[in-house]
Amino acid sequence: MKIKGQHYRTIWLKPGNNQIVQILDQRQLPHFLVVEDLVTLKDFEVAIREMHVRGAPLIGSTAAYGLYVACLNTPDGDEGLRIIRDRLEILRNTRPTAVDLFNATNRVWKVIQQAESSKQRAKLALAEAQALTEESVENCRLIGQHGLPLIEAISNQKGGDTVHILTHCNAGWLACIDHGTATAPIYAAHDKGISIHVWVDETRPRNQGARLTAFELLEHEVPHTVITDNTGGHLMQHGMVDMVIVGSDRTTRTGDVANKIGTYLKALAAHDNNIPFYVALPYSSFDWTIHDGLKDIPIEERNPNEVYKIRGLHQGEIKEVMLTPEASPAANYGFDVTPARLVTGIITERGVSPAHEEGLLKLYPEQK
Repeated sequence: MKIKGQHYRTIWLKPGNNQIVQILDQRQLPHFLVVEDLVTLKDFEVAIREMHVRGAPLIGSTAAYGLYVACLNTPDGDEGLRIIRDRLEILRNTRPTAVDLFNATNRVWKVIQQAESSKQRAKLALAEAQALTEESVENCRLIGQHGLPLIEAISNQKGGDTVHILTHCNAGWLACIDHGTATAPIYAAHDKGISIHVWVDETRPRNQGARLTAFELLEHEVPHTVITDNTGGHLMQHGMVDMVIVGSDRTTRTGDVANKIGTYLKALAAHDNNIPFYVALPYSSFDWTIHDGLKDIPIEERNPNEVYKIRGLHQGEIKEVMLTPEASPAANYGFDVTPARLVTGIITERGVSPAHEEGLLKLYPEQK
C-alpha cells in the first residue's frame, strides 16, 4: 500500500544487507513514519512483544525472519540446532494468541533441520521466510477478491447507495504485509468505484483502529469515521451499519474466532440487528488442532499500563498521560472469542465459507 504516494510493505530486508530486517515501527503511527532495523534476536523479541509490529500475519512473518537471524553465526551440527531451538522458544513466547507466530516458526524450523551446515541453515531459513511472506501478500489480495462480491451485493441491494462497513481494531495492511485481511475487500470495493464508508472502532486500549486503520484509510482515500468502541451497537440499531468485517488472530476448525478484545460484543450487536458479521483471515491464522475456541484458545493478558495510560501527540512529541487513579487495579485482556454461531461467514484466500467445520473443510480438504 502507499503512504504519501510511496509504496511500502510492513517488513523487508534492508537493501544491500540481507542480515538486517526493517519494519515500520507502528507505535509511532500515525504521527511519525519510523523505519526500525531488526538486527539481533532481542530486537525481534522486543518488536513482537512490545507491538512495534502487530497483527497475526505480520507477527508470523516477523518471527520467521527472526528465526532466520537466529541461524546466523551458529556452529554446525547438533550444537547449532540446540542454540537455534532455544532462540525459537524465545520467539514463541512473545505473543500467545496469534497462531501465525507458531505456524510460521514451525515452517521455518522444519527446513532448518534439513540443512547440512550452519550456512545452509541460514540460507534455507531466509528463503522460507521470504516465501511465506510473499504467500501472505498474495493470500491477502485473494481475500480482497473473494470478499468484494459480498460488498458488491449489498451495494446492488441499496441501488448503489453507500455501503457502511464497521470494522474493529486494525486488520489492514499494517497488520499484514500488504492489502490486509478485513480491509482487503474494502480496498477492492473502493478501487472498483463502489461507494463505501467505514466506521472505525478506536479499539482501546492501544487504539489501533483510531491510529492505524484510520491512517490507512486516509492514505487510500477511503471515506471513514472514527468512533468510540461503544458506538457500534447504537449505529446498528439505527440502520447505519450494513455489514461488519473483522480479522482474526486464531480461528478454530469449527469457526470460533479469537480477535481483538471487544469483537465479541460487536458480533452480539450485529446478530441482534440482523447485520452480517464476516471474519477475514488467511490459512495461516487457522488452528486446526482446536475445536472449542472459548475453552482452548489462549488469551493474552498484557501489561495493565496500557489501560492506565494513553499515548498521543503533544507539542510535536509522542507522550503518555495517566487516565485512571494510580491505585486502581486494571485488567488488560488482549483478545476475546466470538463463537461460530455469531459469524455469518469466513472470508479466506480460497473463498467464503460458513463458520462451521464442514464448510471450512470443503475449502481446506487437506485438513480432514
